[in-house]
Amino acid sequence: MEIEEFEGAYRRHGAAVLGYARRCVGRPDVAEEIASQAFLELFRNVERIDEQQLPSWLYAVVKNRAIDYWRHHKLETEFAERQRDVFQPAELSADWGLLESRDLNAAHRICLTLRYVHGMSREEIATFTGLRETQVKGYLRYGLELLRKTLAERRGEAQG
Repeated sequence: MEIEEFEGAYRRHGAAVLGYARRCVGRPDVAEEIASQAFLELFRNVERIDEQQLPSWLYAVVKNRAIDYWRHHKLETEFAERQRDVFQPAELSADWGLLESRDLNAAHRICLTLRYVHGMSREEIATFTGLRETQVKGYLRYGLELLRKTLAERRGEAQG
């Protein structure tokens, strides 16, 4: 198969391969990535693949990538469940009275607890909570500002 044949194969089979990937994983964003990977594999092996093998060769690549996706998804889900069992927010927030501040919302509270009580990195917090790392950074920064404000108010009340 030559490069021109590759382009023709993409036009002929692209929509079907993407549809198959969507049925395999159920998430359009992941399906697009898997379909792209299948065609990238085809492009890398364009000299060795006979056009008679298409689209079954592409479907096999998609199926294998979908299996990998579900395997990783299962491992991540099991890890997250184990972490949730370990994490006990009621105990932690009772130990650190500042986290009871009414100024903090749940996202601030969980990010601050995971960072400063459990010592997790921003990346670990993002993985644990499902937030983006930039969101975690923002919640931590703003949450610390709110805690500083709360501390200043408490000090002011204690002195007054």
